[in-house]
Amino acid sequence: MADFNAVMWDFGGVFSASPFTTVAALGREKNYDADLYFGAIFGPYDADTDHPWHRLERGEIDFVSAREEIMEAAKAQGMEADPIELFTRMGEQGGGMRQEVVRLATDVKRRGFQTAIVTNNAKEFRENWTKSVPIGDICHAIVDSSEIGIRKPDPRIFEFALKELGGIDPSRAIFVDDFEANIVAAEALGFRGVLMEDDYHPALAEIEGLTR
Repeated sequence: MADFNAVMWDFGGVFSASPFTTVAALGREKNYDADLYFGAIFGPYDADTDHPWHRLERGEIDFVSAREEIMEAAKAQGMEADPIELFTRMGEQGGGMRQEVVRLATDVKRRGFQTAIVTNNAKEFRENWTKSVPIGDICHAIVDSSEIGIRKPDPRIFEFALKELGGIDPSRAIFVDDFEANIVAAEALGFRGVLMEDDYHPALAEIEGLTR
């Protein structure tokens, strides 16, 4: 078997299209500064702050409260930024789940790797996203930021995931994510990081090679 015995997957942007790509497209359409618009919705995503989206992902506030705060702060910056518009656009784009990623994750688990989904998410979203893939076929554990109160890139979320899988050595674990800062945080602990971009096929090939 490969030098690795565990694979941890992000969810959004890995099993589905990345919301970061969609928010960038919306910002361009509105003729807003791309970084300002991204920050209005998601905050500085390479850090863990008190931005309402971060507090939502830590389970500290609900989606309604986060949305209201985001819209109000964006308005003060001269922008209209509504998270619901983002999700509506993602729904309109369709595409659903990336079945090639689902198949690979299923195969990796079947071949004996310990597997987990490590996701920054909101409590209100959990029922829908966990039903969108055969969750029991692709992972042994779900590490959801909104349940444990810790979000990526905080290293504690990766340490928590390692313990959930029985005390995995990080040097034998692969972490797959669509946001580079999360990859960097995992690699600092010893993980092998794989960045999954909009063209996700190179990442699939890399994961396949690492798990054979």
